[in-house]
Order: sequence, then C-alpha cells, then structure tokens
Amino acid sequence: MRGWRRSAAIAIAGASLIAVVLSGCTAEGPVTVNVPTQVDATLPDETVAEMRDAVTAAITATGSTGAIVGVWAPWSGSWVSGVGTQSPGGAEVTPDLTFRAGEVTGAMTCDALYSLEADGTLSMDDPVTTWVSGLPGYEDITLRQLCDGTSGLGSYTSILDGMVLKNPDRVWNARELVAYGISQPRRNAPGESFSSSATNAELAGLAVERATGESLAAVLSERVTGPLGLSATGIPSPAPATPGPSSLTGHWSQPNGEGAYDCSAPLEFSTMSSSYGGASAGAVTDIDDLGRYAQALATGALLPPENDRFSAPIPVGGDQPTWFTAAGGAYQAGSLIGKFGWTPGYLVGAFADPQTGMSVAVVLNNSAGDKNTGAWLAWQLAAIASKAPAAAGQTMPEAGLPWTAEQMRDTIAGNAICAPPAG
Repeated sequence: MRGWRRSAAIAIAGASLIAVVLSGCTAEGPVTVNVPTQVDATLPDETVAEMRDAVTAAITATGSTGAIVGVWAPWSGSWVSGVGTQSPGGAEVTPDLTFRAGEVTGAMTCDALYSLEADGTLSMDDPVTTWVSGLPGYEDITLRQLCDGTSGLGSYTSILDGMVLKNPDRVWNARELVAYGISQPRRNAPGESFSSSATNAELAGLAVERATGESLAAVLSERVTGPLGLSATGIPSPAPATPGPSSLTGHWSQPNGEGAYDCSAPLEFSTMSSSYGGASAGAVTDIDDLGRYAQALATGALLPPENDRFSAPIPVGGDQPTWFTAAGGAYQAGSLIGKFGWTPGYLVGAFADPQTGMSVAVVLNNSAGDKNTGAWLAWQLAAIASKAPAAAGQTMPEAGLPWTAEQMRDTIAGNAICAPPAG
C-alpha cells in the first residue's frame, strides 16, 4: 500500500512531530508541513474491510460505479484504493487515476488570496471592487467575505448547470459566470451568514489575477501546488477534455419525469471545459495529492503561523450541527478541516486533523447524488480510522469526533438516489 509519495521525512530529535519537506521548489519555495510521522504500514484488515463496505455503500447510494479513497492514520497505517468500476461492467478503478477536484479548487483560490495578504499585496478586508472592476454597488463585500462564504451572492451554477449538461464543451469567461451569479437576489447582507456559492470563488480568482497580473492557474502553481509538490494537481486549459490521459470516468445521471434515476445506466460525463468550474471547481488532481493538500490546508502550511484564516468560524446553517462551521474557504467539522463539494461528474471530499495528522480523501464518480455526500463519506471513514489500533511503538490519539460512523452511514443512505440490490 502506498504512503505519501514525493516526500522526505526529516526526524527532529526530541520532538513528536516531523517536518515533511515536499518537493516542487518554485519561486515561492518549498513548503514544510508539520505532521506526526506516518507509519509505513497498511491499516488493519478489519479497519480496511469496514471502510471498503462504507465506500461500496456510498457508490450505490449515489448511482456511482466507482470511487477512489485515501485514508492516512499516522499512528496506525494507510489505505489508498480504487473501489468498483469505471462504468457498469467496465474496468476496475485504480487509485492512480486523476479526477476533477470539485470545490476543493475554491480552497486553493483562497490559499492564493491569503498568501497575497501575507506578502503585503492586498488585505482580505479590501472591498472586492478594489480588485475586480465593473461591480458597482458591491463595495460592501470584502475579499474575506468571499472566502468565508458570507458575501450573500447567489451561485451561477443554479442557473447554468442545465446549459452545461447540454453543451459541456463550451468555454466560459469568468466574468460571464460572475454576471449570472450576481444577477440573482442577494441571499443575505454581507457578513451576516454563510451560504455556499461558486460566484464567491470566481470573484476571488479574478481578484488574484488582478493583484498578480498572472492567470489563476499560474498563481496556484506558484503558490499552492508547486510548493506542496502536488504534481497531479492544477487548473488545466479550458479546452474540453477529460481530467487527464488516465482518469476516473465521471457520470452525471439525470432523473426521469417521475424524479427517478436509472441506476443501472448512469450518464457518462467526463469531458468538459474546466472553465465552468474555474476558480471554484476547475482543478484536476489525484487521491494522493488530494490527501496531502488536506493536511496542508488543515495545518495552514502555506501561510505564516500568525494568520487568522480560521480564527472566526461561521455556522454553516441553523439546521446543521454546531460542530460544522466554515471560514477561509474551508470547512471545520469537529477537529477536521477540509473541503467538499461537487462538479459535473464527481463528488469529492478531503479533510484532515491538524493535530493527529489523520487525512481522508474521497471521490465518487457520479455527481447526481447529494452534494454533501463527499463530506459524509469522508467523515464516516474518519470515524472508522480514528479508532484504528496503534501500530507497534505508536500511541493512539485520545481525541474523538462528534459523530459516529453509523450516523454518517445512515445519513448517506437516507439521501440515496439509488437503492442497494434486493437481497
């Protein structure tokens, strides 16, 4: 079983943590991620069997045919695997396949904004209109509120998803996407409450480009993926394409007139322009990169120690648990920090614990299911992995999570669009 690749562990005498210096030196320099030492072993068979059952159930519930999962519990071991097939009756899914990163891209866009603040280029409290022209009447929205998800702006995806389904090859201009987003009524006053919106990330991306004079893809390479050594991750050209030459086949099933899905024949949806996701969901990645990125995001590895990115978390919603909050382009769930979401073809989730180093990354290959499923599955796997016994010479962390694997399993099943086979 693979552990973290492209890394070198440097032991620090007398310390419980190690510094993992990742390759990929750029003009911004390599980045050090402080995480507990990862045991070079596979997670115990019983733990893996329980996690495989969880992934298989989520595949069924979402109408997917396959998934890729990575779980790293530093005190116990790791599990990185493909589960299921590329399509009904198709080739087996392998863990090296690339896929669309979905809304994890938005967290990377906010990485870039916060790093620009750290070097004095801008302030997260700047009005968005300072950095994005042609937005009269939006001077009350700040860059911080874009990343926090409290701008009150609607999402362009609610208007355009149907158009993309019919014409996935269309190349979109970011300002056109923003125009559709701001054409909707504001959901709330700026700073008042959280509401997920792809328009926030698109505006953040435009601000990054204005502040640097470079494309967002170039900035993310210089400030995020390059320093972290994420060689499989980045925003590709807008030309219609799959997520890579060797990629996970995506699907986007559509309901019939009665609202039911044909679970035996999901609609393939792998080829499209990355411009539709753009700064919000346009990146591609693989499972090792996604798991590594979750650790970097959770530990704040790309920013100075004194940064305030996650210092003022906001409740995600009145109907959500109190342990589920948002800030800085990411979510906090109990002790985990990460991101989840969707893009046509894929459901994605990636979370890590900055103290224990545990990291979980998942992708399901049908975006028709509930858009929260990437989070629910990641949290279910985290709950299972958190109880994995310590390997020889290791100590199992004492801290737990405010949910159980069974609760997440039931949530996924309760929001399923496809039922398991009878019997």
